[in-house]
Amino acid sequence: MFADMIPSRLLGPFIPGFARTRWAGPIEKSLGLADAVFAGEDEKAQSLRTALVAFSIRIVSAFIAYISQVLIARWLGAHEYGIFVWVWVAAVICGGLACLGFPSAVVRFIPQYRVSKETGLLRGIAFGSRVYSVLAASLIAAFGITITYLFQETITSVYVLPLFLGAICLPMLALAEVQDGVARAFSWVDIALSPTYLLRPVLILVAMAGALIAGMEATAATALIASIAATWFTSIVQMLIMNRRLAKAVPTGPRTLTPKIWITVALPIFLVEGFFTLLTNVDIIIAGAYLPPNEVAVYFAAVKTLALVHFVYFAVKAGAAHRYAQYFTAGDKPQFEGFVRDTVKWTFWPSLGMALLILLTGKLLLSLFGADFADGYPLLFILVIGIVTRAAIGPAESVLNMSGHQNVCAAIYGVTLLVNVTLNLTLIPKFGLYGAAWATTIAMIFEAAALYSLTLRRLGIHMFVFSTHPPASHASTSQDSVTQTPGEHV
Repeated sequence: MFADMIPSRLLGPFIPGFARTRWAGPIEKSLGLADAVFAGEDEKAQSLRTALVAFSIRIVSAFIAYISQVLIARWLGAHEYGIFVWVWVAAVICGGLACLGFPSAVVRFIPQYRVSKETGLLRGIAFGSRVYSVLAASLIAAFGITITYLFQETITSVYVLPLFLGAICLPMLALAEVQDGVARAFSWVDIALSPTYLLRPVLILVAMAGALIAGMEATAATALIASIAATWFTSIVQMLIMNRRLAKAVPTGPRTLTPKIWITVALPIFLVEGFFTLLTNVDIIIAGAYLPPNEVAVYFAAVKTLALVHFVYFAVKAGAAHRYAQYFTAGDKPQFEGFVRDTVKWTFWPSLGMALLILLTGKLLLSLFGADFADGYPLLFILVIGIVTRAAIGPAESVLNMSGHQNVCAAIYGVTLLVNVTLNLTLIPKFGLYGAAWATTIAMIFEAAALYSLTLRRLGIHMFVFSTHPPASHASTSQDSVTQTPGEHV
């Protein structure tokens, strides 16, 4: 159906005659590629379409989220906005960590259970992964509320109430993360991304506007109350839609729960993704500890402006992760390696183009938040170096996780996080926001180099966009501590 909506052969009549004559070769090649993507039924075309849909959703989401953040920043002012974004980032981090690695683990297990027709296990992981994550997030929220209450005298007073409110979001943030993974494993990109990246930011904005119209003060606490309402509503709606989809896709019957096997795989992935989440947000958290809220707000606005570049990586990962697991499980090494190389190209070139566009328009974009926010424009030039370098190796950690190398991947992310934290703690007190930007950029370059080296040594694949090396025939494809047995896991 999607292919019928955008058949590339219909583009031919709209291309001027002189263009068809002068650039016949490139045009035909481009149209042929478009046909292959939009009309192709092979798995590569399906994965690319999934990535394009995911990317399209994230593009729309970026616009909505950016407008939402701009309006909230203008409503709150830099000081209150800085408090809000610091607590919200902390809540998102905790919500992601509370998932215990299940969002990616289900992407590994569900394709396997579908291929082997182990419907009991399929029903079990679709249900159990969500229950475990919500329970874990609820415990973390309770712990956070208790600690905040006991030590509120030692916490800067403006953060106390926002921290209490942020904790209430954790269970539903965790639920949304796991449901994202389940939906991606079934290639349901719409319900994987639309609730979190389209519906939630719109609802936060609507709820915030409604609160202000009702006479509530324009404070960080008000923004967090709006976020609580939007997060709970969105996650519950996503759950109801997913349950209906699962009822149609999976035959009814008893659930088989194998938490020990799932956690064996999920725990190292949890470490990888936990380290990755902290790695991409630790600069904001540490900046909040050393700098006033208004400077944190400026830094967050700069990071948010560059988020569009990250969306390319996210979209490719969303469309490709389950294919990595599928090809690796099937033992189809040429297809696996070829697909990996393709996803590196899909990640890098759009990322580079968007990075250049944002650098050209960055000052204007930042000024939308308010006059003071334009001071963060030079930060974009520092941060973009790390982002583009990271994009040059594609979703390498996903390749490693889906091929059984999650343990050593977790170790790399642990070291990278240590490097990042050390650099932030060293540079922020001396250089302020520029120290945070350089610390993050250096850590991302280190991460990219380490992941490239690991995929080369473990899988024999040169995951670098400009690499012309053939696959290394001597590379090991051992799966660390993961033992492949029928009915268990990859």
